[in-house]
Amino acid sequence: MRVLVYGSELSAATAAAALAWVGHRVTWLPHADQPWSTLRDADWLRREPQLFAQLEQSLANGHLALVDSVESLPAVDTLWLGLSPSQREDAGALLRQPAVHGNERLMLVNNATFPVGETERLEQCLGAPHIGVALPDMLEEGRAWATFTRPTRWLLGCDDPYGERQVRELLRAFNRRSEVFQRMPRRAAELTKLAINGMLATRISYMNEIAGLADTLGVDVEHVRQGMGADTRIGFEYLYPGCGFGGPSFSRDLMRLVDVQSSSGRASALLDRVMDINEQKKETLFRKLWSHFGGELQGKTIAIWGAAFKPGTARIDHAPVLTLLEALWAQGVQVRLHDPAAIPALLDAVGERDDLTTFTADPYQACDGADALMLVTEWKTYWNPDWHRLACTLRAKLVLDGRNIYDPGFVASCGLFYRGIGRRADP
Repeated sequence: MRVLVYGSELSAATAAAALAWVGHRVTWLPHADQPWSTLRDADWLRREPQLFAQLEQSLANGHLALVDSVESLPAVDTLWLGLSPSQREDAGALLRQPAVHGNERLMLVNNATFPVGETERLEQCLGAPHIGVALPDMLEEGRAWATFTRPTRWLLGCDDPYGERQVRELLRAFNRRSEVFQRMPRRAAELTKLAINGMLATRISYMNEIAGLADTLGVDVEHVRQGMGADTRIGFEYLYPGCGFGGPSFSRDLMRLVDVQSSSGRASALLDRVMDINEQKKETLFRKLWSHFGGELQGKTIAIWGAAFKPGTARIDHAPVLTLLEALWAQGVQVRLHDPAAIPALLDAVGERDDLTTFTADPYQACDGADALMLVTEWKTYWNPDWHRLACTLRAKLVLDGRNIYDPGFVASCGLFYRGIGRRADP
């Protein structure tokens, strides 16, 4: 098929690379806000396993072509939208271009997270005989190539057999192991994507509430989590308490779902509370630090391990570290921060500061001269540190574990104070 991919989001880059890889004739039009000249140097794209190498290979062998203007668009069978929610109007503007209307029968694949009903509106912009299908973005950042090329499911919002047949052919190479399409009406697919992330966020926030209660009652929340997860009606997925979630897609989808609820006249007290809990949890490590030092934080030096919103990515969109840094700096705290990938994004967000020193190589450099260590992002390199070295390095011998990845008893046996989310131990 002849495919035009429009957008600079991770979903657009992945679709362009994957569809070209399996033989489609793909043209990629990055969004004007982030052209290829910018994208090719973006850390978040280069650090996606396999993806950047596949893009370069497809560009080199001619299976993927880049264009930078609407005027140079070729004739295509499929238009794939991989835009951010804020670029909704740009999608409509593209569809009104004569170059797009010159195609005999175009299939629009809406892979963007727009308001519910937007696929229908975009189809109306195209007019007959063109059709539009909703195929909500289900990628996992940090493993986008794997989730696209070996999917567990696609939510296919399609209201006619022709559209389903065309999408199945477009993605046939990725539908070999087992049936991955769940066909439903377009609005249902758009709402389902938002509802899934709303449910996951609710589970996380509920577990964080339980962790707070466990702290108050002197209960180790890990026992509670294990007991809850063992109930087959609940399971273990997204049942890990922590210092808040972030990310460009997860956070935006939750806010989009709140917007959908509000615009429909059905305000959601539940989702509002989920968002409130998450924002409060982003400060939980700071509150534990405050409590340990009795509010005397002026002049302290704190080491932080991890800035990215999740391991495997260089992004910090809505990441807990941003809230945490603001709270620390307001109290006159010096911060020494290590992250293997997200330092450029962090410096873009907060700028160069006298009270921030960053490291990308050795995590222990961040601990030199520090009073305490905060674990914010659970990169694998942080899972098994040299505890005796930390006990000798950290002046206050305090470890604040924002992801509950350490064993409290073992950390305490090494002479350190351990404070997790609903967990604690003293030496």
